[in-house]
Amino acid sequence: MKLNQKNFINNLNKFITFENKPIVPVAVSGGPDSMALLFLMKEWIKKVDGKLIALIVNHNIRKESLTEANAIANFLKKNKIKCKIFTVRKKKVQKKNMSESRSNRYDLLLNYCTKNNLIYLFVAHHQDDNIETYINRRVAGSDFEGLGSMDFISKKNNIILVRPLLNFSKNDILNYNTTKNIPFIQDPTNLNLNYTRSIIRHSLKSLNKKTFDEIKSDFKNIKSNMVLYKIMISEVLLKNIISINKNYIEINLFKFKQFDDLILEKLIKKIYIFFYNELRFLRSSKTQNLINQIKSKKFKVFNLKGMLIKKVDNSLFFSKISN
Repeated sequence: MKLNQKNFINNLNKFITFENKPIVPVAVSGGPDSMALLFLMKEWIKKVDGKLIALIVNHNIRKESLTEANAIANFLKKNKIKCKIFTVRKKKVQKKNMSESRSNRYDLLLNYCTKNNLIYLFVAHHQDDNIETYINRRVAGSDFEGLGSMDFISKKNNIILVRPLLNFSKNDILNYNTTKNIPFIQDPTNLNLNYTRSIIRHSLKSLNKKTFDEIKSDFKNIKSNMVLYKIMISEVLLKNIISINKNYIEINLFKFKQFDDLILEKLIKKIYIFFYNELRFLRSSKTQNLINQIKSKKFKVFNLKGMLIKKVDNSLFFSKISN
């Protein structure tokens, strides 16, 4: 799909409905993806009579990062785009890897959104990013749900993450930037083969078209079946709930123990989300430890990261531990 204003707006409106006069923050790194997104959003925001703000993060990993952040901010101000720069504190920069950088970046951006009562955060992930994530997770042995990679809309710390470029390729974005004369900077860490993501990106570029198309087709099939998969998990959970309120969920223990361990892991994570609204991450190893204990005859009680699981007669009770 060609990236232009019309296709961008149609794609955006297909997935999300906005309130009147929305205030929209866009995460901007200065790279081609985020700059394209920002200028597409600049045109869109005029049509909905909203307000746009670019959020720039100085990650403090490279000595040039503050200079680059200031240069981006100056350019945006000349184009009448409001912006704000955040700087990662040096004590937060320990490992200097992509995972740490991403975590620091999201902490600053999401905290800003929360403090300012903003509903959304727009980020510039695109189709190629999603393929890379799919390959990374496949190599790591991720389950079916994990292979679905990124969604157009997701939630993090009660902020709605919106990825309007997810159906457009990197080439689509670069062509758009060229057509609109939008300048951008290149982050040299994207070429650093010490990072897994960079290795995957480099490897994908070396594939022939047939092999790459097969990978894209596999990923597309997984995405197309993801909704049905999630509905199935939800239906299995609902059919086995005996009683539920805001404080606890009661499950039939005998039926619960009959399911495959992977299904049980998904059911437990669904219950956990009911109490914690995805604010915490459950490690698969800890969840599987709980499952093993539930299946043992001696099981009585287990604390899974703030969720209490207790056996009472022929039932399992899941509840949130009060602070």
